[in-house]
Amino acid sequence: MVSAPHSPATPSTLSAYRSPCQPTGLARMFHPRSIALVGVSSRPESLNARPLRFLLEHGFGGGIFPVNPNHNELFGVRCYPSLADIPEPVDLVLVLVPAAGTIEVIRQAGAIGAHTAVVFSSGFAETGAEGTRLQEELREVARATGVRVVGPNCQGLVYAPTGMAATFTAAAARPFRGHGGVAYVGQSGAVGGSILDMAREMGLRLTAWASTGNQADLDLVDVASALVSDEEVDVLMLYAESIRDGEAYIRLAEQAMLTGKRLVVLRSGKSAAGQRAVTSHTGAMLGDQLAFELASRRYGVILVADVDELLAVSATLQTSPPPAGPRIGVITTSGGAGSLAADHLAGHGLDLPTLAADTQDRLAPLIPDFGALGNPVDVTAQLFNQDELAGALGKVCGTVADDDQIDAIAIVLTMVTGELGARLAADIVATARESTKPVLVAWLAGPGQTQDGRAIFREAGIPVFPSVGALARTAARCGSAVTVPRPDRSDSIVDPAETVELLRGCAAGELRPEAVLTALGVPQPENRLVRTAEEAARAAAELDGELAMKIAASGLEHKSDIGGVRLAVPGARATEVFGELTELAARHGVTDLHGVLLQRMLPEGVELIVGATCAADGYPPIITIGFGGVTTELYRDVTSELAPVRPWQVRDMLRRLRGWPLLSGFRGNAPCDVDAVATVVTRLSTAVAPLAGHPFELEINPLIVAAEGGGACAADVLISGMRQPK
Repeated sequence: MVSAPHSPATPSTLSAYRSPCQPTGLARMFHPRSIALVGVSSRPESLNARPLRFLLEHGFGGGIFPVNPNHNELFGVRCYPSLADIPEPVDLVLVLVPAAGTIEVIRQAGAIGAHTAVVFSSGFAETGAEGTRLQEELREVARATGVRVVGPNCQGLVYAPTGMAATFTAAAARPFRGHGGVAYVGQSGAVGGSILDMAREMGLRLTAWASTGNQADLDLVDVASALVSDEEVDVLMLYAESIRDGEAYIRLAEQAMLTGKRLVVLRSGKSAAGQRAVTSHTGAMLGDQLAFELASRRYGVILVADVDELLAVSATLQTSPPPAGPRIGVITTSGGAGSLAADHLAGHGLDLPTLAADTQDRLAPLIPDFGALGNPVDVTAQLFNQDELAGALGKVCGTVADDDQIDAIAIVLTMVTGELGARLAADIVATARESTKPVLVAWLAGPGQTQDGRAIFREAGIPVFPSVGALARTAARCGSAVTVPRPDRSDSIVDPAETVELLRGCAAGELRPEAVLTALGVPQPENRLVRTAEEAARAAAELDGELAMKIAASGLEHKSDIGGVRLAVPGARATEVFGELTELAARHGVTDLHGVLLQRMLPEGVELIVGATCAADGYPPIITIGFGGVTTELYRDVTSELAPVRPWQVRDMLRRLRGWPLLSGFRGNAPCDVDAVATVVTRLSTAVAPLAGHPFELEINPLIVAAEGGGACAADVLISGMRQPK
């Protein structure tokens, strides 16, 4: 049903309309003082009529200007022949014309000084070559006019506090039930519409919603950045099919962290088909998704696996902060359900500590003798048959929440139905409002017999989970928002420009990889590069001892694959082995042979692999540590962080490895020099950290780690990428 006619905007009504946030920049798209709709239809049920209908029905208070030369009025609102005929300033233009007409509309929007346009039309890059050309033209016109464009092929914007429903998704036909500080931005319009509709069932009251579509101009991160600074937004949900600028994503995540906002992200497109081509062992073990995941973890972003988790986590954070730790207090009406909850919570890495003695003393009068006071707390169904214990469940929940050893409460209800279920729901809601700790509820009963109670939870914004497994997953996700302090980059011994030139020089064959490590301050065995048998004999005499001898060629990434590495070579055999290696290189078609590298043989130690890899996606380099040697890809015992890392982070990374006991002193062996590893990795990471967006791979394999106090030394290094731009 269309609302009462909207009076044509006048200067007085526009000047009286003020956004509560006084927005600037991109934030203005969610706080327009006036909206023009170009191509709006007169047919009430058509998609092109919905944005105008929804603006009217939701009570948008700013100016509304339909543009259609064939009508004087639509739905009680005056129509204008063109944008130029509108007598008032226009902030936001909704473009509802076919794809071919959008370019001219954007030009006209620029001519009248509009800030933002939303292009709903399809028929762009999603349709093929001609559509791609049209989308490129749209991008160019947007840049030329200064109009920021959302879309094309999108479903628009919503800002519930002002009734700004600039969308055609059918999900916006239902009333907005207030707003709870949660916003959503996603690329897919269809998924976004589903989320807008499903959010209501989870008790989520969305403040803002946006669909970015093909992202010809503004992308998902741009639009999200406009919301993360909004005073009405506390939790921001993102559905990302791709994130094209890692640096911008990190800025968004950091801004959310610094302002106390929670970012919850669902990302698709994780398949192996999306992985980039790599040459190093570490690069081969890292998926294209890893930099995104590491950046998210560093800045406290919560990553979820599906739409249900996205909604459940956001609904939980809507009413309470993330749990301070992994300790969960479980309250249930059934011992069996409590046992299931304990199993699922433990399976997700959460703890169920025994409640404090004082807590158990306070619980004892509230729970029947055959209940349980530990954790889980079993109040039993008998509790609800005793009138004198009316309201006891709320008191039990409050008592457990007061325990300092508990970070969050999980309540598992079974077949508690009808009026009793509604009463219990009200008690739990009252407790949740008084507690600063998250309260999660699983109700193991059909919605038909529990609808009144579920409505109470929904109104309070508390999600109800259909299983203890779903509850446990959400509790674990909410608790994953742990941030890592940003490392200090001041201890690099070379500046970023010098690091770039070193890596480029190596990639161009002008520098040996060993020279790069020397410049970066990474210890190596004494070595000589020789080109003749006579030079090999002299070098062997100078190095005086057993040797490691290796083919030196820029295009040969893994020398051991062709037998190009010889270890423990006596000095007297250096000329003989030199001849064998050069002959081997010729036999395998190595055309860029620099010579043979002779190194003083290192004492035995634990072999690690240390890698730094970076793509052109704007993320910082990934630092990877693991157990090295030729079998490193077989065992894949590696762990990663974004550069730069501090020494304490390196030690933590080493402890995460399955083979950590080999470093800490396994079966009576002396502990390894972990501090030396931390020094090498920290020094390398700080040198490469500023190189975000410069594709390169640097791999030390192996880094040989001696016993405590003996140091760590790079026995071999591979560097690729960083070609000089043409």
